[in-house]
Amino acid sequence: MNLLSVGELAPDFELPALIGGVKRRFRLSSQRGKKNVLLAFHPSNWSEASRTQFTAYQAEAEKLRTRKTVAVSVGVDSIVNTTAWEREIGPLDFPMCSDFWPHGEVCSLFGVLRQEEPSRGASDRAIYVVDQHGKIVFGESYGLEDVPNLDATLDFLSGLS
Repeated sequence: MNLLSVGELAPDFELPALIGGVKRRFRLSSQRGKKNVLLAFHPSNWSEASRTQFTAYQAEAEKLRTRKTVAVSVGVDSIVNTTAWEREIGPLDFPMCSDFWPHGEVCSLFGVLRQEEPSRGASDRAIYVVDQHGKIVFGESYGLEDVPNLDATLDFLSGLS
């Protein structure tokens, strides 16, 4: 996996997304000049690690808002699959993007599409922080079942202007 580097302009993308149970479209560049983006790639909707990660983002939504940050999940599951999963664990009020078709295109742009087994064709678990100018200011990959430390991410976000 070749994560993009800190300082690079994040590739723009537009994907179908579920936001508060409603299917919409999410475009990364729509946040420029407004909010930082905590971009969270994950391998599977139905894993316990994904459930833990994203319910924590929902529980800490106010802390993210005070840091002018929106969480955005990206996975390769279909929007229909994402809708069913969100109904089970939600409601979640942040964009949950489906990189289903063309399969993993956005994951590939960010260097997180798995090319080898296990889980070939899924996303690695990784987070990027994209600042209000569209630049990557943080990038980290994790084990497939590891949950990124949200408190450490919130601390990092506190240092952004």
